[in-house]
Amino acid sequence: MQFDDDARLDTSQVQDQRGGSGGGPSGKMLGGGIAGLLAIVVGLVFGISPNQLGLSGGDDTSAGTPAVNAELARTCSTGRDANAVDECRIVAVVNSVQAYWTGEFSRRGATYRPAPTVFFDSPVRTGCGVADPRTGPFYCPADRKVYIDLGFFRTLQTQFGAKGGPFAESYVVAHEYGHHVQNLTGVLSAAQDGRSGANSKSVRVELQADCYAGLWAKNATRTLNPVTGSPLVTAVTDDDIARGLDAAAAVGDDTIQSRAQGRVSPDSWTHGSAAQRQQWFTTGLQTGDLAACDTFG
Repeated sequence: MQFDDDARLDTSQVQDQRGGSGGGPSGKMLGGGIAGLLAIVVGLVFGISPNQLGLSGGDDTSAGTPAVNAELARTCSTGRDANAVDECRIVAVVNSVQAYWTGEFSRRGATYRPAPTVFFDSPVRTGCGVADPRTGPFYCPADRKVYIDLGFFRTLQTQFGAKGGPFAESYVVAHEYGHHVQNLTGVLSAAQDGRSGANSKSVRVELQADCYAGLWAKNATRTLNPVTGSPLVTAVTDDDIARGLDAAAAVGDDTIQSRAQGRVSPDSWTHGSAAQRQQWFTTGLQTGDLAACDTFG
């Protein structure tokens, strides 16, 4: 995956809270080993509001005071930086994904409302409660922000066996913004019934977000940087796509359950199987059509 070296990055779309106070420890922290992995089954990667999982420490509705982004802005100013520095690459992906959805909404006569991404590495206050980095990346509907601990991408490889790489990370980010789109369009509120299972609304929400990630991947090299008027992403290769599909399989409910407990329990699924996640990402990628992402039909 490559970015235009001369493109300008918009770091205002990212709030860097790493190294700062997250408001104290959360009420419940995920444990390590098998118990922790089982908890992660319902929350890690592509999650929505950790308080639904009993991981928050209260009813906090503020996200705290965003850290000054001066250092991030100095480090991540161009596409050249995105090609060389991990955190800058995520900034670039956030920029590209939001530019895509801005255009998609506009074509449909609607207005896309941007959502910040928050980098964090310690317990952090969110509109959904206090979250620990070990919950993995998630989207909080209450404050309309995406939360990412950059260390998670190493976990994706070391604990979940994914090949990793820039596009695997991009897939995660694009999926989270899929949840933001669902929030803007009312899908999230309509689908929250607290149920789990292979055919639950929870699974359908997650699979649709996978499909939305595929839509962005299909259009990434055609999505224009609003500053330069040229695409920020210049190349998405077959290897990139393969790594994205590999990441999707690594976090399928059946894959994680088999690894953690040696058996698969479809009745407790919340995100979908490896095959389903790959299928819906591929649907978005191949069609580029928002209407094709109707996982509720």
